[in-house]
Amino acid sequence: MTTFAGTDTLTRDALTVLQPGFTGTTAPDWLLRRLGEGLASVGLFGRNIASLDQLAALTAQLRAERDDVLVAIDEEGGDVTRLEVRTGSSFPGNHALGAVDDVELTREVALELGRRLAACGVNFNWAPSADVNSNPGNPVIGVRSFGAAPDLVARHTAAYVTGLQSAGVAACTKHFPGHGDTAIDSHHALPRIDADAAVLHDRELTPFRAAIAAGTRAVMTAHILVPALDPERPATLSRRVLTDLLRGELGYDGLIVTDGMEMRAIAGTYGIERGSVLALAAGADAICVGGGLADDETVRRLRDALVTAVRSGELAEERLADAADRVRTLARWAASTSGRRNETDPSPVSPASQAFRTSPASLAFPSPPSSQGSPTSQISPASPVSAKAAVDAVDDVGLRAARRALRVTGAENFIPLTEPPFVAALTPVANIAVGDETPWGVAAELTRLFPGTETGTFTDEHAGPAALEAAGARRIVAVVRDEHRHPWMAAALDTLLAARPDTIVVEMGLPQAAPRGALHIATHGAARVCGRAAAEVAAGV
Repeated sequence: MTTFAGTDTLTRDALTVLQPGFTGTTAPDWLLRRLGEGLASVGLFGRNIASLDQLAALTAQLRAERDDVLVAIDEEGGDVTRLEVRTGSSFPGNHALGAVDDVELTREVALELGRRLAACGVNFNWAPSADVNSNPGNPVIGVRSFGAAPDLVARHTAAYVTGLQSAGVAACTKHFPGHGDTAIDSHHALPRIDADAAVLHDRELTPFRAAIAAGTRAVMTAHILVPALDPERPATLSRRVLTDLLRGELGYDGLIVTDGMEMRAIAGTYGIERGSVLALAAGADAICVGGGLADDETVRRLRDALVTAVRSGELAEERLADAADRVRTLARWAASTSGRRNETDPSPVSPASQAFRTSPASLAFPSPPSSQGSPTSQISPASPVSAKAAVDAVDDVGLRAARRALRVTGAENFIPLTEPPFVAALTPVANIAVGDETPWGVAAELTRLFPGTETGTFTDEHAGPAALEAAGARRIVAVVRDEHRHPWMAAALDTLLAARPDTIVVEMGLPQAAPRGALHIATHGAARVCGRAAAEVAAGV
């Protein structure tokens, strides 16, 4: 095991509870030095991942310094992906899984995702989202949620936790006590939920009870103010929420980790140093920071803030020591689980995840030639299944899930595409959790099916006329994301459908708006496999 030199117990504990990020695709010297001083966790983001082999080399570099390091990632699948940040995810995401409502499929997806993470050396996933998306206007949760019904979200959260942890990757169920009924993104400001206590217990807390029963190894806090639980402090900083409710009433004994402390809901009101001290005092065990702040200075500031708080009496030394012990306990679990898996099964990953791990980047995220892909049952249920390419195995469970999640309206008289179309992507501003690096839509998949497909991106009230002009005589495929939240997007569809009734509409967000178009395809997410499944339907394959 790793030994620590040159740092006292208090300083080691302060470092142990931090989960920082960094920039670059190799570990910087400062990070390796901090691991030697007691840092126990590292957070990875899309900026740290260039290829799968590079990621495996990076995690090996970290473990050479500390063999039981927790390597965390924000890999929800679907819209929020870090493993496939530049290509789009091989998994359709929570809302699509909720739409299918097959808990065994959800478990299978999470297991395969966990295998892929484990194959790259990642052992802690900041997922799943257990938020009940009761507010369809929510700007940050949306398709990251399994749905709007507490029982549905609960059973799929439990299945996801079970599948992920079966692969030896710790699940981190988020965002406690529930971020679904918010109208503000906590990356930008402090959201508030005004539901009464009875509603919160029946709605928001139901999925977290299920996750705890399923044995989730970690729970992530939400930067939200819930007056019925604590009228003064946001959940991340609230002893009433973290200690009295989560630990006491719900009986949770695992790791509690904060959401990113640099998010404006905390940084803009308390500051990250003060916020970190308050979070530990409230009952959190690990401080996540590094999505926006990713340097040694941040680690030093937070370490020193915690040490100073203990020495001044603001933070009990026993509370910091308890938090650090919980981090180390999870690190030991993750390390021992990996060891047991390797001892009992010399090839612990599935064929799909092994191909995902060992293939070059260009093969790790394959797309089929135009003749491939299985038919969509809503269009032609009697058609035989098309031949599978060998690379299809890599996408198998995710693509199956994406196909099953489709909701197709208007198929009776639909005429499939026969020539390269024009894809009009009506594109909203991406929220920070999703980011704007990850491609989405159906253009890439339709281009493979119909070489010569053209596409344009439209973002404002002039989108409708501009798209018509750009399309020319080509048939239009209009791709939207949360039409119900964007009046300009709805107006653009009005314009397109009035002029071109044969337009195909693909909704890749929450399908709240009424279906319209010659064919309306709701994918329940914008992952790459969702785009592929929709393109297959549009092409009639």
